[in-house]
Amino acid sequence: MATLLHTLADHSDDVNYCAFSSSCLATCSLDKTIRVYSLSNFTELPYSPLEGHTYAVHCCCFSPSGHVLASCSTDGTTVLWDTRDGRRLAVLEQPGASPVRVCRFSPEATYLLAGAADGSVVLWNVQSLKLYRSGKVKGGSLMACAFSPNGNFFVTGSSSGDLTIWDDKMRCLYNEKAHDLGVTCCDISSHPVPDSENGFKYFQMASCGQDNHTKLWLILFADFLGVQLKYKCTLNGHSAPVLACAFSCDGQMIVSGSVDKCVIIYETSTGNALHTLSQHTRYVTTCAFAPHSALLATGSMDKTVHVWQLDLKQPCAGDIVENESKVAVEDWSEDDVSAWLCAQDLADFVGLFKMNNIDGRELLNLTKESLANELKIESLGRRSKVLQKIEELRMTMISVSVPDEFLCPITRELMNDPVIATDGYSYEREAMENWISTRRSSPMTNLPLHSLMLTPNRTLKMAISRWLETQQK
Repeated sequence: MATLLHTLADHSDDVNYCAFSSSCLATCSLDKTIRVYSLSNFTELPYSPLEGHTYAVHCCCFSPSGHVLASCSTDGTTVLWDTRDGRRLAVLEQPGASPVRVCRFSPEATYLLAGAADGSVVLWNVQSLKLYRSGKVKGGSLMACAFSPNGNFFVTGSSSGDLTIWDDKMRCLYNEKAHDLGVTCCDISSHPVPDSENGFKYFQMASCGQDNHTKLWLILFADFLGVQLKYKCTLNGHSAPVLACAFSCDGQMIVSGSVDKCVIIYETSTGNALHTLSQHTRYVTTCAFAPHSALLATGSMDKTVHVWQLDLKQPCAGDIVENESKVAVEDWSEDDVSAWLCAQDLADFVGLFKMNNIDGRELLNLTKESLANELKIESLGRRSKVLQKIEELRMTMISVSVPDEFLCPITRELMNDPVIATDGYSYEREAMENWISTRRSSPMTNLPLHSLMLTPNRTLKMAISRWLETQQK
């Protein structure tokens, strides 16, 4: 199931891109602005919208920590913003001043990639804000890019239809004609696929293009073999150019958006279409899964962004599949923490964590200071990865602990005084009263409310009370 949770309609022109951090959703538009929303209640942050670009903003992305937001524009610049207060941190000018189409942080936030209409590809050093490397694709504009999960390589897609694989030194490793009429988007899953026969791990990549196709690929990156790109299959369903594609956080699903106004969610393993969403009224330009929760955002030339709640069959990264006993994280033993570290590809920390007696409660209380000063983890990148996984774990605890039907759609908090509005949905009374004090539309559908009457939902209130009683036993 995919349920429309919220519609954002604040941009005054086409929505070009949307991106999630663990706590925020950012959107950008032809209207020259970037807007940033809290995932807790989908209200704009106080500093939003971010203004400063002089032409259309084509792409935006968060750094892995979520503390920095990058945006790029037709004005030939990539701008870095502080997500805590909206301050503009830097303006990076593309060599040649060509319109910048895409931007992406490397997994450890060492570099920021910016690709432009003249085919130029630039890696900026995020610490020094200096140009680190530059290159150029052949015969076309750079339209898409994606980093591998380990940061060893990245892929670019061009309007000429080529997918190009580069290493972190900006050396071109492989080139493939992938889409006859041009690549529009690409994404690499954060979950490698093991090859039981050869003992290798393949990276899964999706690409889409003007040829109406979304394609799946397998990338093998090994020092002694070089790079191999293998075509896996084509995902069918769209009847017009496909403008956006993205993997879910666990790699189990792929979403695509098209000129045919539809969004299709596929199962990665089979290629089968799970859902087709057709609520947008114009071209769908962007799709993004949230990293730590079952949320999907889709943006369109109809000036809106839809936020969807997905009923995931599989857990996202950060869930503990092996922990069948459903023990609360704060009650984990040191062995449970060790099992979690292994599941997150952090097995080399098991000895260190055991030596410091890190159980579930200690794990949740770890900070960047304690990782550096108490556990003596010297590598900033390794500390960042551990903190990211802990944050995923915290978000998972929040998302699965309370039944979704008990959460107010506006605040995403447990309801105390639920009421039914005339759109048929239930909300926390105070939140809904505040909502209708400034507008007469439904928070869930964005359609006009025929009446502002709110009716107490006593059945739901009793169900919440019974659930709370079971949690206290």
